[in-house]
Amino acid sequence: MEDLRIGAVGLGLRTSLHLAAHRPGKGSVVSALCDIDPAVLKRQSKRFEADFLAEDYRDLLERDDIDAIILATPDDTHERLAVDCLEAGKAVYLEKPMHITVEGCDNILETARRTGTRLYVGHNMRHMGVVRLMREIIQKGVIGEPKAVWVRHFVSYGGDYYFKDWHADRRQTTGLLLQKAAHDLDVIHWLAGGYTSRVNAFGDLMVYGDLPRRAPDTPRPEGWLREFDWPPTSRRDLNHVVDVEDVSVMNMRLDNGVIAAYQQCHFSPDYFRNYTVIGTEGRLENFGDNPGDVVKVWNTGPSDYRADADITYKIPEAKGTHGGADPGIIGEFCRFVREGGATDTSPVAARMSVAAGYMATMSLRDGGMPYDIPALDPELVAYFDRGQS
Repeated sequence: MEDLRIGAVGLGLRTSLHLAAHRPGKGSVVSALCDIDPAVLKRQSKRFEADFLAEDYRDLLERDDIDAIILATPDDTHERLAVDCLEAGKAVYLEKPMHITVEGCDNILETARRTGTRLYVGHNMRHMGVVRLMREIIQKGVIGEPKAVWVRHFVSYGGDYYFKDWHADRRQTTGLLLQKAAHDLDVIHWLAGGYTSRVNAFGDLMVYGDLPRRAPDTPRPEGWLREFDWPPTSRRDLNHVVDVEDVSVMNMRLDNGVIAAYQQCHFSPDYFRNYTVIGTEGRLENFGDNPGDVVKVWNTGPSDYRADADITYKIPEAKGTHGGADPGIIGEFCRFVREGGATDTSPVAARMSVAAGYMATMSLRDGGMPYDIPALDPELVAYFDRGQS
């Protein structure tokens, strides 16, 4: 089988995706690299055997020897880059979130249908062991029919990862209830079997709004992803613009009647993501998301809390970066580019997670006013449900 030739655009924190796709002789090879920073381009090129380097992604679109493009660029660039790639007939892998607005997502979907070019959106959590295990438990009927989903997300590194660069600027993210939560919102939809139809939310910039910031065009501090500050109020060198919320709570009603809630905090001492799914015959909860951690199920009762639960499932071993999901998600993308057909990830689902996060952000900036999720054209949904054929 001849290797699929891939162009990698954006060589920052998600370079692990490009490395997962670089498997010369095993199905795919990263043959072209692109980054707007020439120093980054030169440094990262040493990790690949790419034939072509460029600072402008449009140079890749003119090449006949590139089959697909992986876009791992800042969120606000996704619509423009994805549309241009699709228009050029290049299959696209788009890193989450799909875009920072509902309209941007819809434009990408409509362009993919109009051009017939294949579009894949990488919600990597659908390929994480803990998520696949929880979904398998639910699909087997172990807790009955899901009726409520609660998610708590403690982001201990949030002040460093999200408030020292462009993530802190709502012009480039809309907000962290979209940017950071898009993964979890998608998982809620996948586990519950429906999409959010109505939201309301509250949130605030409680800690990082008044801390010292860097001047515009000043580079991030050396070692910013290796040396972390504690307590949160001791953090310095934040992005010159900080106008996104560092704590938020969000309520959802799904189109199948499921009620869900999501909570996010960026100044907690520990990093932890906790899912609870309650069904008509039991509930499940994850205790960690690493290999060897467990998902517990209680499906007898009523009783007081029982730490040993009724069933305990061990989270399977992860292989690879990005929570162990990168090899699986890149493998699915390459197969999809070659053959088409159904995938575990879904561009429509990706749009719906963005729409939920976007409208929730509008709600929290409007005093908690409930907002409905804009509907998608049913024919557009049908096109992607058919595997883009």
